[in-house]
Amino acid sequence: MFGGTFDPPHIGHIAAARAASEVLGLDIVLFVVAGQPWQKDAEKIGSAQDRYRMTELSVADEPHIEVSSLEIDRDGASFTIDTLAELDRPGRELFLILGEDAYAGLDTWHCADAIGQAATIATVVRPGAVRSDSRSDRVLAVVMDEVDVSSTSIRERVRHGDSIDGLVHSDVAAYISDRGLYA
Repeated sequence: MFGGTFDPPHIGHIAAARAASEVLGLDIVLFVVAGQPWQKDAEKIGSAQDRYRMTELSVADEPHIEVSSLEIDRDGASFTIDTLAELDRPGRELFLILGEDAYAGLDTWHCADAIGQAATIATVVRPGAVRSDSRSDRVLAVVMDEVDVSSTSIRERVRHGDSIDGLVHSDVAAYISDRGLYA
């Protein structure tokens, strides 16, 4: 599971999913688009439907990546522990893929201790970064090439009329333009 706001999804998200899939030997990486991210101001993020559609467009050509609307379909705030519980099945091993920034704030998450019990946490780190963690032996590092992009920087670029070519899938760029998002 790779959860997030994905506002918008970008090449860094795809690179992280590919790296995790390869390093961990995952069958599927499931992008779970947050419905109501409880740590973000709802008025400052795009609609769940737009974020979901852009995520679908981003992964359309990716054979081992799928998109889920579990958190969008569920009423109320989106909590990772609830999503992991919903995804849990006998014989299924769950991994939670987190960027370093998300992992650094994990202690602030709802039921943070239970998350580490429900899934093996895979943190995506830059080359040369060292991950040591005393919380759990279920924390793995996935090293990937650094991709210098963020959703925040993409929204800013759109606001200023700058190109986002190469930072998002071309279909996502067209969707953003067609819908007038972030302008």
